[in-house]
Amino acid sequence: MSAASARPKGLKVFAAALSTRKSASMLVYGFSSGLPAALLVGTLTAWLGEVGVKLATIGVLSWIGLTYAFKFLWSPLVDRVKLPVLDRLGRRKSWIVLCQAAMILSLLAIVTTDPTQHIARFAIFAFIGALASATQDVAIDGWRIDVADEKTPVELLSSVYQLGARSASIVGGAVALYLAARMSWPTVYLVMAALMAVVLALGLGAPDTPRPDSVKASALAQPGEVNPRIRAFALLIVGASWTWAIVTLVMFMIGMLADLPPGAVRPSAGDFLKNYGWLIITATVFVPLAVAAFINRMKARGQNVQTVEDTTRSGARTAANHLYGALIAPLADLAERLRWGVLLIIGLILTYALCYNVWASFAYPFYLDFMHYSKDEVAFASKIFGIIMSIVGVSIGGYLFLRIGRFPTVLIGAILPIFGNFVFADLADGSPYIDMVLHATRLDLLVQAFGGDLRMARLLLAICYENISTGIAGAALVAFVSGVVSKKYAAVQYSVLSSMTFLVGALMRAPVGEAIPIHGYGTVFRWLSLAGVIAILFVLLEWWRTSRLAAVAEPGHTGEPG
Repeated sequence: MSAASARPKGLKVFAAALSTRKSASMLVYGFSSGLPAALLVGTLTAWLGEVGVKLATIGVLSWIGLTYAFKFLWSPLVDRVKLPVLDRLGRRKSWIVLCQAAMILSLLAIVTTDPTQHIARFAIFAFIGALASATQDVAIDGWRIDVADEKTPVELLSSVYQLGARSASIVGGAVALYLAARMSWPTVYLVMAALMAVVLALGLGAPDTPRPDSVKASALAQPGEVNPRIRAFALLIVGASWTWAIVTLVMFMIGMLADLPPGAVRPSAGDFLKNYGWLIITATVFVPLAVAAFINRMKARGQNVQTVEDTTRSGARTAANHLYGALIAPLADLAERLRWGVLLIIGLILTYALCYNVWASFAYPFYLDFMHYSKDEVAFASKIFGIIMSIVGVSIGGYLFLRIGRFPTVLIGAILPIFGNFVFADLADGSPYIDMVLHATRLDLLVQAFGGDLRMARLLLAICYENISTGIAGAALVAFVSGVVSKKYAAVQYSVLSSMTFLVGALMRAPVGEAIPIHGYGTVFRWLSLAGVIAILFVLLEWWRTSRLAAVAEPGHTGEPG
C-alpha cells in the first residue's frame, strides 16, 4: 500500500480509526498525547490569569513546555529500560501506562493546590505532569512505528494520531473553558483527570510488540569515527554546558515562584534575560556547534579516529553514544554539509517563530482578563474557530510551497505574523483599524447575522488573521527544517532543530510578562514585531547563500563556492 493511499482524509480518518484494534488504540493514544499538552501549557494560563497570578510568573511557569522540546534527551531510557512489574504490559505500553498514571496524579495534585497561595507547589505538579506527558509522547511515537504493518501502515496511524490529538486539543481548550464558565477551575481539572483515567483504561487493550533480544551496534562504533575517549571528552564539555543552562533556568524559576520572606524582592525576569539569556543560548546551541566543528576537523585530518569497529557493548557506552548522537553528531553533520551556512540556518530557526510564539502563554489572560471576553466566547473563537483557521493556514502554506517554492514561502511565513502582532495591538487599543476593515468588508454584518456582535467580530477577525498567518509560517518552518536535515540523522536532527524554535521564545516569556503590566499589551505586541524583522533578515541571507551555491554548481561556472 502506498503512502498516499494509506493516509485517509476527512471523515475517512475517523472510519479508519475504528476499523482495527491498532488504529482504534492509536486514536486513544493520540487523545492521551494531546489532552495534557492543552491543559498544562495552554488552558492553565486561563486559570492563573483569572485568579490574579502575575503575568511575569505565568511567563516563567510556561517554561515547563521545554520538556516537550528536549524530550529527545531521555528518549533512550524509554526505548531500553524495563519497568518493574509494568513491563509485563508490553515494551511501550508499560511506559505509556506509567506516564498516564503520573499525569492523572499530577492533575489531582493541581486540583488540591491554590495557585494564589502556593504557586511553587502548583508549578512543581504542573512540571511533573508536563514531564510525564513529554515522556509519554516518546513512548507513543515508538509504539506507532513498532506496531505498523501492511494492514495498518504508519501513514494511517499518523493520521489517526493527529485526529486524536486535535480532538484532545478541543476538549482541553474549548470544552475546559466552557466548563470553567459553569464550575470552578479545580472541578474542571478534576473532570479532566477522570477523563485521563478513562483513556488509561481504554489504552490497556492496545497491542504491543516484543522487546528485541539485543541492541544493534551504534553507527559510532564504525571505523572512521572519532574514538570513544574523544567522544567522552566532547560530551563532558557539552554536558557541562547543558547542565549549567538547565540548573540556571531551574534556579531562576525557584526564585520567581518560591515564597519570599518579608522584605525580600523577587528577581527580575528582564535582568535575568539580559544577563543570562545569551549565555544559555550559547551553552545549549553554540558550544555544541563549536565542539561538533572541532570533531569534524579531527575526522577530516584522520586524527584520533577508529581504524577498526569498536566491539565494546555496555549500558554506559550505549547511553554515551545516544547522548553524543543527540547533542553532537547531528550538529557535526550540519556543520560538515553547510559549513558557515549552519550559523544562518540556526539563526533563522531561533528567530523565525519568535514574534508570535512568545505571547502564546498570555493569550488567555489577554482575552479573558484584559479584553473581558467570556469563557464561552474565547472557547469558540480560540479553540474551535481558531483551530479551523490554523488548518486553513497550514493548507495554504503547503500549497504555496508547491506553487512558488521553498524560500518565497518561508519569506511569506516570516512576514505575515508581524502584521498579526499589529492586529492584536489594535485589538488591545480599542480596534479602530479592525473596525474599519469589518465595516469595509461587511464582515461585522455577517457575524451579527449569526448572533454575534461587534466585539465578537473583532476577536474573530484578529484570531482569523493570526491563525492563518502562523499556520502558513508553521508549515513553512516545518518544511524548511525537514529540507535541511540529512537522511542519516533525520529524526534526531529534526528534534534538535525543532527544539531550538522553543528555546528563545520560552526565555522571552518571563520578561514579556513583566513588561506587559508596565507598558501595556499594545506596546509589547509592537515590540515583539521587531523579532519578525530579524527573522526576515536571516531568511534573506540564507536565500542569498543557497542561490549563490546553486549558481556556483551550474555547469561552466569557474568561481569558488562561499
